[in-house]
Amino acid sequence: MHFRTKYFLRVLKPSISPFNNCPKCFLSLVQRPFCQRELQVCWFPKCFRNTYIVPGFQGGIQPRRFFSYKDLLKSEQANWKACSANYTDLTERIKRRLEAHYEKYSTSLHSLVVKLGEYVYFEENGCIFRSKVGEIDEKNSEPLLSAEALPFHDSLIHRIRISPDHKYLAVGIKSANSEECACVIVKLNALPNVECIIPDVYSFEWATHDILFYTIQKNLQCHDVYLSDFSKKCSRLVYKEQNARYFVDLYLTKDKHFLTINSNSKSTSEVWLVDCCYPLKTPLLVQERTEGIIYHVEHRNNELYILTTVGDPIGYKLMKAPVDSCGLENWRFVYTVKEKAKLVDLEMFKDHCVAFLKFSGQLYLDVISLVSNSVFRIKLPAWACSFELEPRPEHTTSTCCFWLISPVQPPVRFAYSLADNRLVEHTTQEAPITVNCHTIRLEAKSKDGTWVPITVFHAASSIELCRRPLLIHVYGAYGIDLNMSFKAENLMLINDGWILAFCHVRGGGELGLGWHKDGCLKKKHNGIQDLQACIRLLHELGYSNPARTALRSLSAGGVIAGALYNNDPHLIRAMALQAPFLDVLNTMLDPHLPLTIEEQEEWGNPLIDESYKEYIKNYCPYQNIRPQNYPSLFITVSENDQRVPLAGLLRFICKLRKAVQNNAQLNSTDDKGLQAPNIILDVQSGGSHCAPSWEESLNQFSGSAEFSCSERAHKKFSA
Repeated sequence: MHFRTKYFLRVLKPSISPFNNCPKCFLSLVQRPFCQRELQVCWFPKCFRNTYIVPGFQGGIQPRRFFSYKDLLKSEQANWKACSANYTDLTERIKRRLEAHYEKYSTSLHSLVVKLGEYVYFEENGCIFRSKVGEIDEKNSEPLLSAEALPFHDSLIHRIRISPDHKYLAVGIKSANSEECACVIVKLNALPNVECIIPDVYSFEWATHDILFYTIQKNLQCHDVYLSDFSKKCSRLVYKEQNARYFVDLYLTKDKHFLTINSNSKSTSEVWLVDCCYPLKTPLLVQERTEGIIYHVEHRNNELYILTTVGDPIGYKLMKAPVDSCGLENWRFVYTVKEKAKLVDLEMFKDHCVAFLKFSGQLYLDVISLVSNSVFRIKLPAWACSFELEPRPEHTTSTCCFWLISPVQPPVRFAYSLADNRLVEHTTQEAPITVNCHTIRLEAKSKDGTWVPITVFHAASSIELCRRPLLIHVYGAYGIDLNMSFKAENLMLINDGWILAFCHVRGGGELGLGWHKDGCLKKKHNGIQDLQACIRLLHELGYSNPARTALRSLSAGGVIAGALYNNDPHLIRAMALQAPFLDVLNTMLDPHLPLTIEEQEEWGNPLIDESYKEYIKNYCPYQNIRPQNYPSLFITVSENDQRVPLAGLLRFICKLRKAVQNNAQLNSTDDKGLQAPNIILDVQSGGSHCAPSWEESLNQFSGSAEFSCSERAHKKFSA
């Protein structure tokens, strides 16, 4: 299984609607056959003439209250155009170098691959193919579906599920220009054909040969579970979550005996079981929701294996209970995660369970025998910073495969033999890149005495580190680890003499559940103080200096980065943010926004609690802009971002510019040498929240690099 301890901290993906500008489409009336509904006009390519649409759902994104900032947006776009025009040649050189790095270190790690019986289904270049196991090559691969043939502009394939008898293929399609998605059902005849398209689908799983369960997403929220019986061409509602705090998704146990309906928030969960042998029966509740208890379920030999946060110490425990008496009172301990260790993932096999752990910056495997109840621990290479698991390994396999990665090391594949207790590395590299790059692990003492981990990378050949430019990464929210996966641009920066530092502040999940709890709600200031302590320590130890230091973050990490930008602007020279969350207070005071209610577990509820309102106001980046000497700022955002609305960022930029202008006027006689910071907002066309296309990623990084070069010229911000 993937117990996926972090899957309830998901990125939500709402619906796809029919496209109105499809040159190869014809207009047809498509009646929804599953129930009596009015005719709907939909656009379909001619190859979809025989397809149908499942029941009509009012999904998608509901319009937000719109603030008109057209003039301000035009002004910012003109500003970006003028700034970037000065560095066109430089940007192109950076893009060419980065493309070369991507080509050299390209990997198929994130390609979709599903193995079922004697077949392997895989995605390549927007197409899905099928081959027999051991015969994956161009001659033996059967094409099943091409995303380009679908009636969705710029769509990506992000999920594949196969019915047990290989009769149907269910494909998750996501728009590259928004968070909208859908499910395409392909009947695998001699000539595969699209049987239907289900709009607004978030997750889906096959219970039987003909019955598909799926969730429908509305307005960035997912509360409804349906089933469709393709043998009878009928559909019905199975489950409906009434509370806006909770998000619903589906999971199929590794032995395919049960399908689980999971209703989660960030602090509590509830699971319902659907027996795949009797999918039309009413789902069985495992354990009624209990505040503060999260749990996820797997199945083996008529017992449920339950990964849960119940009991002391704080952290995850693996427990088990009989299927027919699965209430909390019958849960029995199997394994406990070490205190302050981060459980990254848990994979279940026929007679073993493998825990992927992080403790004090070191990665481990705990291999748990479900027969003897013994635990065997394997320490993994010191250079590794994160795991990537093989997608959906077979339940009966005797080998657990995974990849180890660091920000400067491309994925290296490892295989652990459950039968022989032996770890094998599979690599074609002569020597790991980390040989030429130093990895240093530090700890900074925060204001309250807590030790905060920092991971530093720099070229082994670097000298005079105090004169090198430093790029600091931070996140610190939702219990999610700072992203330590490989990126080709990191290697390019290292080769150019940069130092990279990753600050694992509280609010993230690097040291387990307690690390998150100590950095959310009314403890958010801990993460801000952690970042301050990390930057000061780096400078004290001779890693660059404030005039050569840049800070980078994205999404909710913008809260901590933005707070430091207001409170300690002298610690950095520049800041680069991607789709940042900068106006916490106004967002949490607006219950009409789709995610406000469920976000209350992370930020608090200022709607009913005045103390939360005052606390958030104290650190909220937007609320604390004031006239002072600010570092330069570069923000990128996609115009279709439905999580961080463009209007909010325009408000932030507008207020910041006024503060900078006021500061210049106040200090015009005191400091005639004072130069205004560069404040740039780059609005990318299309895209969705923090998920740009490859081309947009190149443009964003090139823009950031161009911005740094601009700063070097502006204030001699160079090595």
